[in-house]
Amino acid sequence: MPSHSPAPAPTGRGPVRAVLTPDALLRLVLGWVAVGAMAFTAPLLDAALPPLVLALLLAAIVGVIVVAAGGVVHQAEALAHRLGDPYGTLVLTLSIVVIEVVLIAAVMLGPGDHTTIARDSVMAVSMIIMNLVLGLCLLLGGLRHGALALQRVGTSSYLVMLVALAALAFALPATLGTGGGYSPVQALVIGALTVLLYVLFLGRQMGAQAGEFQEVPPHTGRDPMPTRTTDPDRAPLGEVLAAHRGELLVRTAVLIATVLPIVLLSHHMAGLLDDALARLGAPVALGGVLIAMIVFTPESITAVRAALAGEMQRVANLCHGALVSTLALTIPTVLVIGLFADTPVRLAESPTNLLLLGVTLAVAAISAAAPRVTALHGGVHLLLFAVYALALFS
Repeated sequence: MPSHSPAPAPTGRGPVRAVLTPDALLRLVLGWVAVGAMAFTAPLLDAALPPLVLALLLAAIVGVIVVAAGGVVHQAEALAHRLGDPYGTLVLTLSIVVIEVVLIAAVMLGPGDHTTIARDSVMAVSMIIMNLVLGLCLLLGGLRHGALALQRVGTSSYLVMLVALAALAFALPATLGTGGGYSPVQALVIGALTVLLYVLFLGRQMGAQAGEFQEVPPHTGRDPMPTRTTDPDRAPLGEVLAAHRGELLVRTAVLIATVLPIVLLSHHMAGLLDDALARLGAPVALGGVLIAMIVFTPESITAVRAALAGEMQRVANLCHGALVSTLALTIPTVLVIGLFADTPVRLAESPTNLLLLGVTLAVAAISAAAPRVTALHGGVHLLLFAVYALALFS
């Protein structure tokens, strides 16, 4: 799961002033001004836009959504820090998943044939996180700090989840389903089992196996051993809610107010994106890549900063945890949306992408089994992402 950055505690200020910082206000104002501008100009968008205007308008909407998404993640991380695990982690994870699902659903339910948008988006998320972001983190962290250690049991827990969930999402629909997707009954069963497995994983990560996901302490031996520390000073959830009710309510309100512009702008983004890809004759999967980049840009920046600080387990928690959450929560949610909207959801991937994903997970598993990871491991992951980008345009 994503790691939490400390939230600044209010110092002598009321909860509203402590939460509504200039940065938070800027993100809110920018998001709602963009919503108002799009509502005012919506009638003009029905006509065919000149290519330059289309490109600039799409870039502006994507930029606003990225800024708003960063604000959502910031508020969610602050809530996560205040509430503690597992409640805080759930807030952070669900916030990210909500953004991703909203963007996918906006494209999927919009005009045109977008039966593969969920598949394309989640595959793009997989390759961006596991190869581009993780590879960059390993390369930069390795060059700055040399060999770095991971908690091997915790990291292997992520990877076994990823292997199983990726197979259910991308490989099994080609053999078990029809037309590259699951039947309604299969979708409900697979979705329910996936969520149950995720709940089990989350319970173990935040409970009995919590030490397996913490940073490896300095040591002199060859094989890092996990620490099983707890925080005895953390107050029970009830006491936290009572002591910080004002701050929690304000942060929740700001989080919702920052998410809403993303929801409202995603509809416009979907239509403009469809038009732009059609004009360019670009691969349909590029829409999924764009959604993946929007959703995980804030988390990617956090992961790179952690790598530069030498916090490699935090990098694993951010990257692997984000992808586990995506496969375990986004895919079932999209399947349910498809059932209610009577829209087919094609998940079966191409042999090329399945091979690249399989090699990616194999490389990650081999790296996690080693006592140390180095910049060379990062270079291999970056190579795989370059091949994925090449295959995308082939």
